[in-house]
This record gives sequence, C-alpha cells and structure tokens, in this order.
Amino acid sequence: MSMNLAEVEQAMLALDRRDLAALIRRGLQALDYGDSEASQDEVDEAWRDELSKRVDDIERGRVETVPLAESFARAREAVAATRM
Repeated sequence: MSMNLAEVEQAMLALDRRDLAALIRRGLQALDYGDSEASQDEVDEAWRDELSKRVDDIERGRVETVPLAESFARAREAVAATRM
C-alpha cells in the first residue's frame, strides 16, 4: 500500500516524541548518505579527521576565530536576510 505525503505526515505526527525523533534522525541520515555504504564508524572517523584538521588550522593561526556572540549575531542576520 502506498501512502501520499499527507498520509505520511499525519502518521508521523501521531508518533510519540521518541519515535518521531528516531524517524526524523533516520530521514536526515537518508538525505545525508543516500545510498552510501559508509558505516557509522566510517562517518565518525571522517568527522574526527575533519575536527582534527580544523583544530590544527586554529592552532597554527591559519583561520581566525569569532566570538560566539558575534557568530550568533551573524547567523541571525543571515537568517533575517533570507526572510526579506
């Protein structure tokens, strides 16, 4: 039996919070990885490598850090600009 979008949405919203969170997480993984055969361990390792690279860039002065408050302000400005 095939469900249309409205039926899927209705069923999704009827889930309890825990199951809804699990469904959303799985949906996001499907968008991120598609048909990828990468295991969670491989994904975790790739993120660890990326984090190490970014930390190294900061420590060697290759990138400039921004205070958290300024970063949030920039993000709010960017979001507000998309709403105009």
